[in-house]
Amino acid sequence: METHQLNQPRKQFLNISNNLQKLVFAGCAVFCLTPFAGPATALLLGLAVAQLTGHPYLHLNHKATHWLLQASVVGLGFGMNINTALNAGKQGVLFTIASIAGTLTLGYFFGRWLNIEKKTSFLVSGGTAICGGSAIAAISPVIRAEEKQISVALGCVFVLNSLALFIFPLVGQYLNLSQTQFGLWCAIAIHDTSSVVGAASKYGPHALAVATTVKLTRALWIIPVTFIAAAIFKNKSKKASMPYFIALFIVALAINTYVPGIAIIGPHIVNISKAGLTLTLFLIGAGLSRAVLASVGFKPLLQGVLLWVAISLAALYAVVHLA
Repeated sequence: METHQLNQPRKQFLNISNNLQKLVFAGCAVFCLTPFAGPATALLLGLAVAQLTGHPYLHLNHKATHWLLQASVVGLGFGMNINTALNAGKQGVLFTIASIAGTLTLGYFFGRWLNIEKKTSFLVSGGTAICGGSAIAAISPVIRAEEKQISVALGCVFVLNSLALFIFPLVGQYLNLSQTQFGLWCAIAIHDTSSVVGAASKYGPHALAVATTVKLTRALWIIPVTFIAAAIFKNKSKKASMPYFIALFIVALAINTYVPGIAIIGPHIVNISKAGLTLTLFLIGAGLSRAVLASVGFKPLLQGVLLWVAISLAALYAVVHLA
């Protein structure tokens, strides 16, 4: 009886704590849907929540960010012209091929030099080369990666993504990059689509159009790289999955370009999509708990940093001198 009485205050305290945690999380999420929150603010807010109060729905976070990001990207298509987007895609295709091949090659040698476990090294390299978490999610079942290996690669990519969202716009403004140059640069050198779109949207509308198109074209390389991974790790049973939301993005571009009536609701869809993207970045930040950050480890993070610096500098040189 006495033990039961002692446990009652503890249970009440836990209930109050859980409710407060949910209330803080919900309040921050709602704030991120308002015009007052930009991509960088949302990411910082998510990181603060992760460290101070915690994510009350962490088990749902990956699915939520996955679907919300894809829906937001498709919605952004209603604010872009298909002809401009196709020209941007053509301009970025050579940079894309060269950067993916170079990153995977460098990743192999960095991984061997640092003596990193082979699957972890390949996941970090693939995530850096193509599109961050999406590439890691596609490659991991093909190479039969373990949960720990996936967590390390995702943690590494998400940490560097967070830094990129703040660093890239500052560097672009300092170097006085044009919107086309900046769009190409961040599409090649930033891992995840969410951070690419977030950084480009801060730089300007044309930068956003170029970055989104080039990044989604880049994402299609998940398919051949997945086949390469299957060959390297000798797994013939897995198939590459097609990122179908890219097709929906192209449909949205076509509708916005060729259907005159869409001009009435198009801007509203774009505004909702930008709010969805901001919320996505908040959720990504909220998912970077202390456990996730601690799981990364020094060597995989060093590999990720070295690859990121290499691809960023090479891409910056290319867009300034060759684009």
